[in-house]
Amino acid sequence: MIDIRKFDTLGHADHGWLDARHHFSFANYHDPDRMGWGALRVWNDDAIAAQSGFPAHPHRDMEIITYVRSGAISHRDSMGNAGRTAAGDVQVMSAGTGVTHSEFNLEDEETTLFQIWIIPDQAGGNPGWGARQFPKADRSGQFVTLASGIEGDDDALPIRANARVAAATVNAGGKVSYDLAGGRHAYLVAAKGRIRVNGTDADPRDGIALRDVGTIEVEALDDAELVLVDSL
Repeated sequence: MIDIRKFDTLGHADHGWLDARHHFSFANYHDPDRMGWGALRVWNDDAIAAQSGFPAHPHRDMEIITYVRSGAISHRDSMGNAGRTAAGDVQVMSAGTGVTHSEFNLEDEETTLFQIWIIPDQAGGNPGWGARQFPKADRSGQFVTLASGIEGDDDALPIRANARVAAATVNAGGKVSYDLAGGRHAYLVAAKGRIRVNGTDADPRDGIALRDVGTIEVEALDDAELVLVDSL
């Protein structure tokens, strides 16, 4: 099955400093038909104004992946970690038994990002954080795994879930494919560019939920940047 969730149907919250679109129920947005997709619980499409951000707040028992689309985000947490993640790069926080963190855009320009939450396979465990640069050239014309808890995905940031976060860039007219195993769920978003997925057209930042499709074939109608979550 393929279900296109159009961008203009997503939940929306504009806080001034934060303009957020919610692919799934989150905060004051509730849709019983959009409570998650497999282990994927949250996919927020955030625009954070310059010199603003999320002050310190707690989490537990969630794998939180931040994919920065433009600008940069600066992280601090109660474990003593601090780092800056720039466009095209990824940070992962395993909340485990509990962690407090802040995420600020300290740049002089707006930062845009995808905030992705995946439910861990088991509750608890020590919290952790990591970030990594993933040059876009490495993912040109192919999906590259950015974060994963799947055996064999050693060259990726670790998460505590049987899930994978992958990304690809595709030039207009090009194609890329991803094999989705039976019983698994995929959620695909084009950060930019119009795409055609198994014959169905989607616009930038639409959500595309897939299951029981075998191979996912993506054709780029424009130059496109893709982010995909594969989970049980």
